[in-house]
Amino acid sequence: MQISNNTETLDFLDQVKTYFQTEKTLYGEDLYLDYDFQNLLRSESEKKRDVLLKLFFHVKECRNCDLAKSRKKFVFGSGNPSSRIMLIGEAPGANEDLQGKPFVGEAGKLLDKILAAIKLTRNDIFLTNILKCRPPQNRDPLPDEVVACESILLKQIEILKPEFILIVGRIAAHYLLKTTAPLRELRGKVVDVFNAKAIVTYHPSALLREPGLKRSAWEDVQLFQKLYEQG
Repeated sequence: MQISNNTETLDFLDQVKTYFQTEKTLYGEDLYLDYDFQNLLRSESEKKRDVLLKLFFHVKECRNCDLAKSRKKFVFGSGNPSSRIMLIGEAPGANEDLQGKPFVGEAGKLLDKILAAIKLTRNDIFLTNILKCRPPQNRDPLPDEVVACESILLKQIEILKPEFILIVGRIAAHYLLKTTAPLRELRGKVVDVFNAKAIVTYHPSALLREPGLKRSAWEDVQLFQKLYEQG
């Protein structure tokens, strides 16, 4: 590879630095030095997809908490790695545990309708949860389970660098906003989370249980749509 001027040299060095920072994010001080310089020619979307894939294979056999003993599948996340938008929920349910995908089943179908109403699809965003394994009987995650999964979520956010985050559900809101306030007090406003603009709303499963919350959720996602469209 020929580097023709100082500007290109600086850009090249910057990309190499980014690579090693990413490797450190995934593997700590044990940097992987088998670097392919052709990687610099790839699109940002391809690079992010590859790094996410490396993270997935690095953590998919996670045994950091007892949920690993009862899970059927590790639910890492899915969607578009180059999107500016990330949706973060609470934990996998029974359907997610069976399929290994976030937000499936009836709650997932409702989420698809909500996204369509604000001109988005699953392919336009990246979806994941605070927890990557299902708590038995869909109980609330225990504090030590949240801590056990924390590093994975933080690495996902670091890799994706979302500009906008839609936070769905009480557990996700409490973790990301470091609060115990009721969800009704957290929704309807823009907050800053990990250098992204975020909106809190109800989880689709809560809307299925309590249809009366749908009006408030619709207001939240309309605000979110305005946020990302203006951004």
